[in-house]
Parts: sequence; structure tokens; C-alpha cells
Amino acid sequence: MIAPHNVCSSAAGCGPASGDAAPLLSVRNLCKFFPVMSKGFFRRQVATVRAADDVSFDLMPGETLGLVGESGCGKTTTARAILRALRPTAGQVIFRTNGSAVDLAALSETDLKPLRTKMQMIFQDPFSSLNPRMTIEQIVGEPLVIHRAAPRRRDRTDRVAEILRLVGLKPEHMRRYPHEFSGGQRQRIGIARALILRPSLVVADEPVSALDVSVQAQVINLLADLQDELRLTYVFVAHDLSVVRHISDRVAVMYAGRIVELAPTEAIFEDPKHPYTKALISAVPHPDPDIKMKFTLSGEVADPARLPSGCAFHPRCGERFGPCDKHRPELGALDPHRRVACHLFEV
Repeated sequence: MIAPHNVCSSAAGCGPASGDAAPLLSVRNLCKFFPVMSKGFFRRQVATVRAADDVSFDLMPGETLGLVGESGCGKTTTARAILRALRPTAGQVIFRTNGSAVDLAALSETDLKPLRTKMQMIFQDPFSSLNPRMTIEQIVGEPLVIHRAAPRRRDRTDRVAEILRLVGLKPEHMRRYPHEFSGGQRQRIGIARALILRPSLVVADEPVSALDVSVQAQVINLLADLQDELRLTYVFVAHDLSVVRHISDRVAVMYAGRIVELAPTEAIFEDPKHPYTKALISAVPHPDPDIKMKFTLSGEVADPARLPSGCAFHPRCGERFGPCDKHRPELGALDPHRRVACHLFEV
């Protein structure tokens, strides 16, 4: 029988083997549910959207974990719950900093504020995430003001100039406004704002999906260089598997709010195990036009408010059998580095 999902350690495949190093982030049974209310004067709850359901993984310092899946699978909700942009319904988010571990899910907003300097987010849309009425100096330097990290304006200006150089922009750009920049430059501004406080954990929510392909490569390479230089740890949310393969050390495949497969990147792409992972890989375009694509996934993603019984993927799965529509599979260890939630791999 596969090891139970709540046994989560490097040996069980939650994180890469790294000696005695402790994970920077340990997510345990994380859930985020949203109530669906009826219309009318006497409103009542009629359903529950299970956007993130029993998510568990470890993230080691300096590692990049890719979260992938179709739209509506719970990637962004999970990422925002980790940073407490959304308060989790249940579960733990253990974050280690300054030699101590704290459960972010249990903290009040007041207790959480000092930790905001250690974890930041890069948003998907580089235009709507920037205030059009603020200069770049004000946008990038705002975290310094909020957290009183540089009380003197001259110090803030110097810090902003330094981080702009680091992301490939010029210090003289700080006097301009967001509309004066291209999409790629605006995303660099968003990256600069996220890194101005020198966090250890960065959640990137589809940071290149709104950019041209050529600019995507530049931004991805920039993120990789910054990771090495600043010793950053990434949670990288994306639906483009080619991008995920380039930047991630491990990949967590999500479906209907749950992780269905978690493994090193090359293992995911070279030898996918879960039928849903296989379907996603089959949809990746191949550069050779003579190779015919065999997309194996049909139907729509499961409604998180009305999930089917058993495995949520079974109505779309070509390998389903007896227990698939009756019992929900648990995410367990298939080998020391891979975890899969599928009845096909239960003994």
C-alpha cells in the first residue's frame, strides 16, 4: 500500500534529499474552501467550492517548485493561501526563518506583518498590478515605507536604484510611470518590488503568461539568475509546461484542488505516472511538425463545487477501473522522490 499522504518528509518524496537541511516551507493538509450562497433575501449556503483540498508538500531552501494544471485546478488559490493573501480554511503552513518555525495559517494579521518581508509575490499581469498614478520609485520603494526598512528618503532612493539595476533596468527609470514601459519592463518592475525587501520565499503567479514568447525567455532567465544571486526559493505557478520544465526543480501537478503527482521535473516529463500528468504532457507542442500530437485529455475540468465521487479525474480518465468512482486515492510515496494519487499504483 502507498504510504499515507500525511507522512511528509524528504524520504517520503515531499522534498529532495538534502542531508539534515530543514525545509524552508512545509505545507500540511492545506485547505481553502469558499461557500456558495443561494440568491434572494434568505440566503443560505448551498454548496462549497473546494479550491484547495488537502495539499501537502515541502520546499527546500533554494529550490523551485512548479505548480501546474488546467485553469481552475487550484494553483493560484494554493499559492495565495501559502502567503496568507487568503486565510486557509484548514491545515498548516510552516515557514522557517531566523532559526525558528512558525505556522502562517494560525497567525493574526498583526503577527503576520513582520514576516511579510520574508515572503513576497510576483503577480501575473504586469500592468494591472502597478498603480498607474505612482512613479516607479514610489511603486518599488513602497514596501520599504510600509515596513519602515529605510526611513530616510535618500536611503530608499538608493535601494530602489540598486534593485532596478539588478533586474535589468536603469536608475533613471524610477521617475517614470508604468504606462511608459513595455510589458516585459513592467514585469521587471514587479519583480523589483517583490525583491526590494530581500525575501527568502517568492511566489510567482504565472509571471510570464501575459508576455510575448521572446520576452518570456528573458524574464525566466532573469528569475533564475536572481535565484542564484539572492538565494531565493520559488513557488512557480504556471500552465505552460515548457516554462515549468526550464525553471523548476520539482513539479506538483494539481487537479480539482489536490496534488495528484509530485516528482522531480525530469521524472515528470520523461516518465509521468498519473493519467492526468500524461495527458498534460501529451498537450505540449513539439518543435518537429512531422510529429503528430496525440492529445489524450477530453471533457472539462471537474467542478470544485460538485466533485464526482471517488477520484475527481475518473470521468475523464482512460485508465479508470473498479475503485476509481468509489474511493478517493491518497497521495502516497511511489518511490523515495515521487508521490502519486492514483489507484493504479496501490498494492
